[in-house]
Amino acid sequence: MAESNDGLDSLDKAILQLESEHWKYRGAKESAIRQRLGLSPVHYYQRLNALIDRDDAARFAPMLISRLRRARLR
Repeated sequence: MAESNDGLDSLDKAILQLESEHWKYRGAKESAIRQRLGLSPVHYYQRLNALIDRDDAARFAPMLISRLRRARLR
């Protein structure tokens, strides 16, 4: 996937967008991960965990990354 000038590629942005959505049922999110992104949930969460540490992701979605960093510390 091509990287944009903000340092994130389109898959990174799609992961952050999907993670910002609210899910009533866990299975619905896992289904969306597979259908929209073509990733397994394991690969999705591995990539999301790496994104949480990236400054460019924090600039792109500051509130989301801040929330995820706090949740990870619990």
